[in-house]
Amino acid sequence: MTAYDDLLAHERETQALSQVMGRLGWDQETMMPRGAAQQRAEEMGALETVLHARRTEPRIGEWLNAIDEAALDAVGRAQLRHIRRSYARATRLPRTLSAEIAHVTSRSQGIWAEARAADDVGHFLPVFREVVRLKREEAAALAEGREAYDALLDDYEPGATADSIAGMFDRMRPRLVQLRERIMGTERGQPGLSGHFDGAIQIDLSREIATRFGYDWRHGRLDRSVHPFTSGSGADVRITTRVDEKEPLGCLYSVLHEVGHGAYEQAIDPAYALTPLGEGASMGVHESQSRIYENQLGRSRAFTGWLYGRMADLFGVTGGAEAFYAAVNRVHAGFIRTEADEVHYNLHIMMRFDLERDLILGKLEPEDLEEAWNVRFVTDFGVAVDRPSNGVLQDVHWPVGLFGYFPTYTLGNVYAGCLHLAMRAALPSLDADLAQGEVTAVTSWLRDTVQRHGGLYLPADVIEHACGFPPTEKPLLDYLEAKYSALYGV
Repeated sequence: MTAYDDLLAHERETQALSQVMGRLGWDQETMMPRGAAQQRAEEMGALETVLHARRTEPRIGEWLNAIDEAALDAVGRAQLRHIRRSYARATRLPRTLSAEIAHVTSRSQGIWAEARAADDVGHFLPVFREVVRLKREEAAALAEGREAYDALLDDYEPGATADSIAGMFDRMRPRLVQLRERIMGTERGQPGLSGHFDGAIQIDLSREIATRFGYDWRHGRLDRSVHPFTSGSGADVRITTRVDEKEPLGCLYSVLHEVGHGAYEQAIDPAYALTPLGEGASMGVHESQSRIYENQLGRSRAFTGWLYGRMADLFGVTGGAEAFYAAVNRVHAGFIRTEADEVHYNLHIMMRFDLERDLILGKLEPEDLEEAWNVRFVTDFGVAVDRPSNGVLQDVHWPVGLFGYFPTYTLGNVYAGCLHLAMRAALPSLDADLAQGEVTAVTSWLRDTVQRHGGLYLPADVIEHACGFPPTEKPLLDYLEAKYSALYGV
């Protein structure tokens, strides 16, 4: 087993360096001085060069060839599956291209933040052209006869294809659009919250909610960033949020979303730390955790009843628990994906999927993206985008090169729908617990059925093992129709 031991030792060091690079990215988005952007880009590029060299080390191929896979247990075979896949992808990418992508996307992130704050697409466009050019080159290098976009999608959801995602979206869209039209056609508009909500108190309440949902503060922290995100794995998993003192739900539910990601990483079997199994199975599975924490649990009538009590105590919110439940689940054609209701959310993702697929395939150029976005938004949501920060500049994903990531949000919603169905069958006292702000049973169920396994199983197998049936979009759509038909009387 010497070859296997040597391979895992090499992988541990590579994973450790990758975590260091992730920490640099976290620092850039939370605490780094603005004037350090150019130097940070060089640092990221240099570290990516080191990582690429380790990932393409010829000895990896030699070790893989020398290992008798039949002598390994299920964990060992899963480790080899991940390492083989990573090695095959890394060796198809030129070292210079890998380093340039790291350098340019690091620089792009800072320029995007400036452009977003100034609502100035022109300021961002030159560097965005570079990002798109590099990601097209990466896709071409990895494609091996597949559609170029599939090569990027595979980085986030192994085995998924653009055609399979498009087929799923085509099946989902009619029911989502019909539900939205029924709701928007009623006169039962649900009011949102109004008033002033102190930012420091929002953060304190967010920390309380995160603690209830099992986030381990010994191995995590909460900071502010332009765009909420989760960073790290194992013993160091960090989350961020943003605060608007006129609208507290964005902060609270962003934290709950990121806690889903963070709790997943913290719950993975410690024996898998700094190995390929020490991270989530895929971004779709990861999103299933963040979305089920945020939506099926956090936006449920039972939990919002408890949350209303805390909002009344801390902010003086009035109107009653039922009105608060309606406000939390208010359906409206808003601009911002991260603040979208459950009915509209997947339509946001479908739009981004189509646009980014066209960008990678060369059917759409960066300079035409803003117009394409605005036209599509009017078609899908019935309102015109008022400014770029509410439109094409709102998300950090494209500036940092995460093409192929967006569809995993809806895939995560689909997985969450399946898990929610299985969870309710397994936990008959769920609503009674949530009404008391008690989530230990449900977070334990998710930890045992999904989270602790990390990358041991293939993504769809994770969900099937947890639920007892293969993933399908039907439970999600049934849940949405039942919830919102009752809420809006349609």
